[in-house]
Amino acid sequence: MHILKGDVPTCTAGRILGHEGVGVVDKIGAGVTMFKPGDRVLISCISACGRCDYCRRGMFSHCRTGGWILGNEIDGTQAEYVRTPHADTSLYPIPDGADEEALVMLSDILPTGFECGVLNGKVQPGSTVAIVGAGPIGLAALLTAQFYAPSEIIMIDMDENRLEVAKRFGATATLNAKDGRAAENVMKMTHGRGVDTAIEAVGVPASFLTCENIVAPGGTIANVGVHGTKADLHLERLWSQNITITTRLVDTVSTPMLLKTVQSHKIDPKLLITHRFKLDKILDAYDVFGHAATTKALKVMIEA
Repeated sequence: MHILKGDVPTCTAGRILGHEGVGVVDKIGAGVTMFKPGDRVLISCISACGRCDYCRRGMFSHCRTGGWILGNEIDGTQAEYVRTPHADTSLYPIPDGADEEALVMLSDILPTGFECGVLNGKVQPGSTVAIVGAGPIGLAALLTAQFYAPSEIIMIDMDENRLEVAKRFGATATLNAKDGRAAENVMKMTHGRGVDTAIEAVGVPASFLTCENIVAPGGTIANVGVHGTKADLHLERLWSQNITITTRLVDTVSTPMLLKTVQSHKIDPKLLITHRFKLDKILDAYDVFGHAATTKALKVMIEA
């Protein structure tokens, strides 16, 4: 949806979109040694060579011959056949008996919410967390933040249905931001202190400003959202507050751990799936997801 709004200029017209999915290996290239035709695999949203200087630092998102290229700089996963570069280091075998729909959430949203939101946000036991945006990424951050037992997780959104979902997923409190008083209400809830971690999971200037207005001294603003326009940074207020601001494109270094967590039923990402379509109905799927406020869509699954 960010691409369709024009927020990702590296994606040119005519590109096949999509960077999430599971599938079955049809053919392999000469350099592939870890997989064979017939293998069921999870496709990572990040392609990584595993050899360049960025990959050796664990920054797979900035791989010199990969990174986020699927559905961005090369054709992506919303098709009958998908070419995945650096297959040995960018695919994961699907364990026997695994729920393939649940594993689609491991392509992007779970590692993104966890790495860019929870890890970058330094969520700790007993800390107070606010997540601005209760869409799929924000809910993924909510699910994985609970690994670290924060005392409070406040979800903020303008969609009451998504806030209800957030409650079922473990949010300790929810706030509807429609009245423009979300930051004020968070400060009341925290007795004027603010939150230790503010996770921005929308990608619009207003949501980033909300994070600036609710972060406590010594706290962290973890940006997760894809921003297509500039956002104001109020250093005149924040310069003395010992605030950390983090940005990140997901590296998917946490995918193996998250895969084990899903397999052990510690979290159930399949709960995020609300709609299913066949590939020939993909325009209907985009329409449903584009009107999530009325359709109550979270993750929309496409089956080829």
